[in-house]
This record gives sequence, structure tokens and C-alpha cells, in this order.
Amino acid sequence: MERLIEIKTVPIELEMKVNHARLEYKRSTVDLEISRDTGGLKIKSKPIKLNIDTFEARNSVTPTAMRSIEQAAQRGQQKVYETTATYARRGDLLLEAKIGEEMISRFAMESQQVNTDFAMQWLPSTGPDITWDAGELNIRYEMDKLNFDWRMNSGNVEFTPGNIEFTVTQQPDVIIKYIGGPVYVPPSAEPGYEPVDTKA
Repeated sequence: MERLIEIKTVPIELEMKVNHARLEYKRSTVDLEISRDTGGLKIKSKPIKLNIDTFEARNSVTPTAMRSIEQAAQRGQQKVYETTATYARRGDLLLEAKIGEEMISRFAMESQQVNTDFAMQWLPSTGPDITWDAGELNIRYEMDKLNFDWRMNSGNVEFTPGNIEFTVTQQPDVIIKYIGGPVYVPPSAEPGYEPVDTKA
């Protein structure tokens, strides 16, 4: 018996497209600002200072009024001491005097002694008081300075997730095809019909 039907199947066709995940970084912008601080040379000088105090030296030549009064008081006190000593010596002489000794002439001779030790003073007897403050020299040098100011903007990071795309390029199908000849009803209507011998 011949086949009357032919069945043919058409499979489905898929197209798969894969997009991988991506991590994209966008570069940041950077600004640079440069400034300059100028230095320099600084010199500070303090010369030596000489202090001369001539107060005592001037007072030794021409004393002030207060110093003159003080010196006069000292001289007066000295004269009192000298006079007291003179009277004490005369008293001692009178106590030791002998009968017939002439004391008045001795007293007269002693009082006639004149002090000729005098001098005019033109030069100071005391020197000036000299002091000094040490000098000072400060040198300060500063180099120029460069200042770098970086301004950096943070970059952006963008993440693109991955995906898978499926595309159907051909739909599945079943094709049924009749490949036999024509069927006549009744069978005797077929042109080449031969009756079946039922007796055989």
C-alpha cells in the first residue's frame, strides 16, 4: 500500500543576541591655579651705642650747688677735727710744761705755720663712666614660593547592565501533504477500475 500522506515539520529558529555589561568612566576635569608669594631680603642693623656719663667728672672741676654744699660741710667737719686736735695738743703741752718754760712763743710759732699747699684744679679728678650696648645685625632672606592649587572634579562612573535578546526568525510549522491519487466514490467510477473477484 502506498503512502497517501507526507508530513513535514519546520523547526523554530531563534536568534540570540547578548549585550555584555559595561562600566564606563567619564574623565573628570582638572583646573590648576598657580600663585606666587614673593620673598625678599630684610636687613635690620642696630649700631653699637656708647654711653658716657661725665657727671662725676664735671663735679670734680665745677661741682653743682648741692655738691658744693656737701663738700663744704665735709671741709667744715675736717676743720673741726683739726682744731680739736690742735687744742688737745696745746693742752698736752700745758700739762707737760715745766717751771720757767715759755709756752706762749711755742704756741705762736705753731699758729704761724701757714698751709701753702694749694693748687687750682683744672683737670677732673674722676674720669667719665663709659658703658656701651652691643650692636646687632639681623639678616633675613626668604625665597619666592609657588603655590599650586589643584581643583579636580570627580569623574562619573556609569554602569550598563548586560541583557540577552531572543528573536524568532522562523515560526515552527507542520506541513501535511497528500501524495496519493484521487479517490473515486463509488470505486467503480475510477477509469481503470477492475472489480475484485470475490470468488477467488
